[in-house]
Amino acid sequence: MPSPTRHGLVVSPSLTIPRAELTERFSRSSGPGGQGVNTTDSRVELSWDVERSAVLSRVQRERIVARTGHRLVDGVLTVTASEHREQRRNRDAAAHRLAALVADAVAPPGPARRATRRTRGSQERRLKAKKQRSATKRMRSSRPSRDD
Repeated sequence: MPSPTRHGLVVSPSLTIPRAELTERFSRSSGPGGQGVNTTDSRVELSWDVERSAVLSRVQRERIVARTGHRLVDGVLTVTASEHREQRRNRDAAAHRLAALVADAVAPPGPARRATRRTRGSQERRLKAKKQRSATKRMRSSRPSRDD
């Protein structure tokens, strides 16, 4: 499991994001929480500049940009956490979320799908179901069919 450490955020055995490259921002959480929600900044936004990161190889950077491009704003990947009442727990949740997101994005692509043929039985079942459905609709029709 990805984990935050004192030196950085461990994404995989070969990739650790240094703490210096991470930016945390705190704000008030929305939703219920009583009096404490109005006074404590427990919501955490954890940002990482993918474009300027020194720890990524060219291939890793390309994979991250390709797979998380819709989440990047000016090359910065941001994750938020506000499900806990305590800032510390939200910080941990945001770190785990960012690490999991980066780990999925950096992972090599899976094997290509090999095309397979449908079985004869599945084709026959499909055509039989289509004929039954057609007959049902033909029976509901108010006009007589040409076969009559």
